[in-house]
Amino acid sequence: MLSKQLSIPHISTGDILRDEVQGGSELGIKAKGLMDKGQLVPDDVMVGIVRDRLGGPDCIDGFILDGFPRSLPQASGLEKLQGQLPALLAVSLNVPLDEVVKRLGQRRTCRSCKAMYHRTLNPPKVEDVCDSCGSELYQREDDKKDVIQARLEVYQRETEPLLGFYRERDALVEVDGDGTAKDVFQRLVSGLEVGS
Repeated sequence: MLSKQLSIPHISTGDILRDEVQGGSELGIKAKGLMDKGQLVPDDVMVGIVRDRLGGPDCIDGFILDGFPRSLPQASGLEKLQGQLPALLAVSLNVPLDEVVKRLGQRRTCRSCKAMYHRTLNPPKVEDVCDSCGSELYQREDDKKDVIQARLEVYQRETEPLLGFYRERDALVEVDGDGTAKDVFQRLVSGLEVGS
């Protein structure tokens, strides 16, 4: 929604990695083993992937990074690229942990077009069938309960320190992420107007 409103690309490092996995690349094979366990891909690999993607002509006027940075070394790597990039703001969508588990556990993804659904918040018209392309919806390995728990542990250890990193730089926008997508989006837009 934000990408569309601002007319800038949404760059999901998770999607990039899943494409590598699907393509069977060396990076994809390595990443799959880590992602299936809820672990992070090495920082230097992620910084390289992001650096290459941000070099695209569609990123000149800005971009939205989704899933990056996830660690202090990744944030430092991104900061080193900053001279070549527009000013950066980090957004933290604050959601209670039990709600995170519930949301991820009910998330479904289209095998073909990668559209995202949620069994209760955004269900498809026909159960387990994508509204956009008619392909099968599935639950990603990293959305299963045991992997979600591992992901949350990694988040607390590796990603949560980024809040302080961006607060110190006066570049953090915190948004209440509880509620409907429309409500969260309105709070996000308001937060970015204040934070920019």
